[in-house]
Amino acid sequence: MGPHPAVAAVRLAVRASLDGLEPGDLVLVACSGGADSLALADAVAFEAPRAAIMAGGITVDHGLQPGSAARAEQVTQLMTSLGLSPSLSAAVTVAGPGGPEGSARAARYKALDQAADATGAVAILLGHTLDDQAETVLLGLARGSGARSLAGMAARTGRYLRPLLRVRREQTRAACAAAGLEPWDDPHNRDPAFTRARVRWQLMPVVTEVLGPGTAEALARTADLLRADADTLDGMAAAEIAGLGGADALAERGWPVADLAALPAAVRHRVLRQAAISAGSPPGALSHRHVATLDELITDWHGQRWADLPGAVRGERRYGRLLLTRNSGPEVAPLAATARSEEPGGRE
Repeated sequence: MGPHPAVAAVRLAVRASLDGLEPGDLVLVACSGGADSLALADAVAFEAPRAAIMAGGITVDHGLQPGSAARAEQVTQLMTSLGLSPSLSAAVTVAGPGGPEGSARAARYKALDQAADATGAVAILLGHTLDDQAETVLLGLARGSGARSLAGMAARTGRYLRPLLRVRREQTRAACAAAGLEPWDDPHNRDPAFTRARVRWQLMPVVTEVLGPGTAEALARTADLLRADADTLDGMAAAEIAGLGGADALAERGWPVADLAALPAAVRHRVLRQAAISAGSPPGALSHRHVATLDELITDWHGQRWADLPGAVRGERRYGRLLLTRNSGPEVAPLAATARSEEPGGRE
């Protein structure tokens, strides 16, 4: 008699994700103790040895709740009992820009990267499910973030693998029950103070009720389609950046405005976003409005002297070239208005 259907579904997803890794490679499972990551850890512990792959695990203690250290220790012991070795715990400090959700995410990924570097792991497996993907698409829609945001999460991003993007959350919970594993439900996941919690428990049920039970799958499918489009446009933008001389040319002498103006808007916006990031603007703080303000120096120039961007980056149009430099003055507000020249028509 075979495994429970939910267990089989999770194992099959993990098997496909591990395909392509080499025998002897080490992977780490990021496990919070919740149903998604716990089902993932159990499946990896089963599948990895059959592919001659070594599998360990890591849990991150964000220190945001009483007893979090004890919880992290319990998760570490549980991973060990599943056969994951090494089983690690990393305590982090959550602080910095991006609010509690953004700063916790940044701290978590930093800890995961450090663990992979220290152990020599070639991949880190994350427990994001199809439901997480659908929620990500809805969040992107609400923020007006464009195709890349609506593309959601990729099955592979660098060293990060997401095997469960076609698995429903209800399946991971059923897999845990079938395996005799008791997941921990993080109270933050239901706290309406957090945007994703409101999307999960308030918005998604209404959307599903109104549009039908296949809504989550449709949103995830939309992410897949848009990711293919976004990847193509990003590739075109990268080729244009190389043709402009890359970040070195931008820093040394700027890029010709005429060449930028000739690009299709979708490509040009990606080129400008990458230019701002290369100049030191933090990706998480760089919004569509910032890129649009920079784009106005090229397509709607009528005297603007500069455009201030996050990270104290300043974009200027001089003598027919776009230059991005670090502003020596105080840090500007994230959505600072474009400063304008007092001289009619401005000056290049």
